[in-house]
Amino acid sequence: MNAPFKAFLINQDESRKIASSLTTMMPDQLDRGEVLIRVHYSSINYKDALAATGAGKIIRRFPCVGGIDLAGEVVESADPRFRVGDPVIATSFDIGVAHHGGYAEYARIPSEWVVHLPEGLDLFEAMALGTAGFTAALGIARMEVNGLTPDNGPVIVTGATGGVGGLAIDMLSQLGYHVVALTGKASEAEYLKMLGADEIKLRSEIDFDKVRPLEAAQWAGAVDNVGGQILHWVLATMKQAGTVASIGNAASFNIATTVFPFILRGVSLLGVDSGYIGFPLRQQVWERLGRDLKPRHLAAVTRTIGLDELPGAFDAFIRGEIKGRTVVRIGV
Repeated sequence: MNAPFKAFLINQDESRKIASSLTTMMPDQLDRGEVLIRVHYSSINYKDALAATGAGKIIRRFPCVGGIDLAGEVVESADPRFRVGDPVIATSFDIGVAHHGGYAEYARIPSEWVVHLPEGLDLFEAMALGTAGFTAALGIARMEVNGLTPDNGPVIVTGATGGVGGLAIDMLSQLGYHVVALTGKASEAEYLKMLGADEIKLRSEIDFDKVRPLEAAQWAGAVDNVGGQILHWVLATMKQAGTVASIGNAASFNIATTVFPFILRGVSLLGVDSGYIGFPLRQQVWERLGRDLKPRHLAAVTRTIGLDELPGAFDAFIRGEIKGRTVVRIGV
């Protein structure tokens, strides 16, 4: 393959401001890797929006093709585990931040970052899930290993209308959990119930400045996407031996809490690192996403845009105006 192809390239201008644009690249401009993939789909995560707009210091080298997710078909491989024509997924690691990513018609990726597309998913569905779905599934899997079951009690999901939050609600609901969605958007109550939330709790109902070290015990499990005061409140309201998956920092990366939930209630706070989690767990989680963790409402929460629409798509993510998932059609 030696033909030019389209790509969305993130660069810096002379004043070190982010300058992102669609451009044309050649295969020899791609980074090193054993697997060359014709990209069919990518997706937009909040991290992608931060990188493309410069709202966050995400990119670690310039220039860099954006897109931390990609799914497509192998066209060349120096690794015998992957053959020409294999459908594959690659997410996270350094993709889209220090290694040319998924916002291009072709990507060359190290084979240790590549996952075979599992049974039960097609390439579009894989990107409707993307890093958000993988992160939600990994958090649930880690909580299960820590002893969480539907019989233990309700599970609360914070940042419920976001990509990770919505997918986590759908997955937990179909596994049989009683799910409580915590949101600041009262207008999205019906949307969250459609995903499977049994109850809606509004952030306005909670005075986070007056949260005591321990509050009334309510939750057996929690998926936290926001951090900050909300995570402090979540920890203070966990039931005995409850388990919390810490997934994101949409509100704050800081947390001011006490040791009481841990030493008096035996609460476990589990860090979920979907970026660099290795094998075989990475493949195992993707396989579950094609089976028991595949969201029932994936199509309903997903919109699709073309590669040419990408430059104008990021600001809405930064403003918090997007719910659900956005798939980017690359080369289909």
